Amino acid sequence: MTERIKKIKHWLEEDLKASIKSFEPASSDASFRRYFRVELSACSNKRFDASYIVMDAPPEKEDIRPFIRIAHYFEQLKLHVPHIYEINLQEGFLLLSDLGNTPYLTVLTPDTAEQLYANAFDSLIKLQAADSGSLARQIELPTYSRQLLQNEMQLLEDWFINVHLQYSLGDAESIILHNTIEKLLDAVLRQPQVIVHRDFHSRNLMWVENNNPGIIDFQDAVIGPCSYDLVSLLNDSYIAWPETQIDVWINTFRQALVANQIIEDISPEVFSRWFTEMAMQRQIKVIGIFCRLYHRDGKANYLNDIPQTMKYLLRNSKKYEEYQAFYHLMQRLNQILETKS
Repeated sequence: MTERIKKIKHWLEEDLKASIKSFEPASSDASFRRYFRVELSACSNKRFDASYIVMDAPPEKEDIRPFIRIAHYFEQLKLHVPHIYEINLQEGFLLLSDLGNTPYLTVLTPDTAEQLYANAFDSLIKLQAADSGSLARQIELPTYSRQLLQNEMQLLEDWFINVHLQYSLGDAESIILHNTIEKLLDAVLRQPQVIVHRDFHSRNLMWVENNNPGIIDFQDAVIGPCSYDLVSLLNDSYIAWPETQIDVWINTFRQALVANQIIEDISPEVFSRWFTEMAMQRQIKVIGIFCRLYHRDGKANYLNDIPQTMKYLLRNSKKYEEYQAFYHLMQRLNQILETKS
């Protein structure tokens, strides 16, 4: 038993006066956080009598205060996020409601996708329809600034190209990458700004019977482009759909944004371009992050998700003339990747 687990059990048994009936790992994520599923009961009262999730976030590595603030306010928006029952700021422990162990990824099929994505769209509309200015002030949401977006895209060169491929860009290639990043920054920052979950995909949406979906991993929420979470959902690194189907869903969501007066009634072509350029930014970032998780943090499984992410990036960058040089650069880099695999 590790020292952290001993501390968790001491907190549950001594401070919260709960009896632990079962204790097992639930999941971990790309950060230093871990989650445990615990079944608790209490000897003296009925306060605990169910399954819960304990978040373990070592304070020297993770700050749980953003999670706490955002969880409280997302609950007020009627989003189905974990309810916080107990907080231990000093040790970095939270006792949360259990949203189950069925992520969207395990139940998405051609037969279920329409309803599951409809539910996800409903949650996104609730989130984006909120007064982002007021919420940003209340829960201290940062802005998805130009610098932050640029820093994310720099991960492609730092971790994918330099470290993973062990390749050095030539002068002409560096100019192509720099120019593409600048074009994407200009494009995505012109989009309407809303509350952005920032990782709204099939591993962070839980299938639940009531008020589907359950939403987790929202602690990095920001104020940012309105297409960002839709990109996370429909260009998901962990599951792929035909491009024609994705296009239908993109337009369905556009219509919902217009109907809820979140954006003006722009054409499907304009919104599709918003989606495509936002997707390129995210995919550039994600490929870099997956490589960093492997080389820096020893999390090799994420390398398996690079090919699907690369397919999206190549498909998206091929769509518009001004990104053709970048598309051909990524084609060359992908060939190097495939020879290393």
